[in-house]
Amino acid sequence: MPELYNLSARRADGTEASLAEFRGKVLLIVNTASRCGFTPQYEGLEALQQQLAPRGFTVLAFPCNQFGAQEPGDDSSIAEFCATTYRTSFPVFAKVEVNGAGAHPVFQHLKQARRGLLGTGRIQWNFTKFLVDRQGEVVARFAPVTKPAAIQGAIEKLL
Repeated sequence: MPELYNLSARRADGTEASLAEFRGKVLLIVNTASRCGFTPQYEGLEALQQQLAPRGFTVLAFPCNQFGAQEPGDDSSIAEFCATTYRTSFPVFAKVEVNGAGAHPVFQHLKQARRGLLGTGRIQWNFTKFLVDRQGEVVARFAPVTKPAAIQGAIEKLL
């Protein structure tokens, strides 16, 4: 399994980003969607970002359209939605697949490191969250129903 920091992903603006730029930070990596019942979690994710970023934390959002076609827009419209509707300040990446043969390597890595309910690696829905420590180890996986505020204590233990 490749180290998380050896992977890269395309940002919503089309530039390639190495995850190595996040080395030494605590990360919350989330597959997101703008037309989902869980979309209001963007507000909680941004609250975490604002409160904890000064201590070495960041959210990484990866939009995905694999669940109920709830992320139909292109990368620029998704980024604009996040910025204007939720005033997000954390990185929003280009739309990815998280399951199947086309799953992005970041999510292949996350799912292998932390299996989900009943030991399956498969992501079940939008807003599945993976907590990564400063060394790049995936330490926890949270279900879509878990609100960002409920994760704050686990994040703070790693900061």
